Amino acid sequence: MTRLRLPVPDDAAVLDGQNSPDGAGAENWHGYRSPGQYLRRIESGDLINEEHGLLVVVDDDDRVVGDVSWVRLLNGPPPHGYCWNIGVWIAAQARGKGHGAAAQRQLADYLFANSYYERVEAGTEAGNIGEQKALERAGFTREGVLRHACWRDGAWRDMVVFSKLRGEQ
Repeated sequence: MTRLRLPVPDDAAVLDGQNSPDGAGAENWHGYRSPGQYLRRIESGDLINEEHGLLVVVDDDDRVVGDVSWVRLLNGPPPHGYCWNIGVWIAAQARGKGHGAAAQRQLADYLFANSYYERVEAGTEAGNIGEQKALERAGFTREGVLRHACWRDGAWRDMVVFSKLRGEQ
């Protein structure tokens, strides 16, 4: 069963797997990041606050298979225009096993339970069919396409936006 938990220092090595094109995955590679960034963030205790958060995704054996993160966005006038935007990364060897859909469903449930925001949204590149299916399995609804919303690998990419509203399964 897929679960979410706070990361500990020993998890940083797995999370650093995102710091390569193969480890990040074709649609998730946006260039090299500062080495050791995950360990520094874990050790600083800056994992969850009112603006953003990070949890690890673990499998049945409590092995880290990825992470989920979120950031607060403003889509309308404050204070009621805020929503959460979420992201997921699953390690290459754990992809295609349902961890992404389960983790995103659990994260949306967590965010609804711990904030008053009405909306959780996620975006993925238009060509990332696997993530689009995972979001649908997690109960998200496809809303539309943002044209040229993401720069990756030397080109602008269209993004598909999904959302889940409080009370939706």
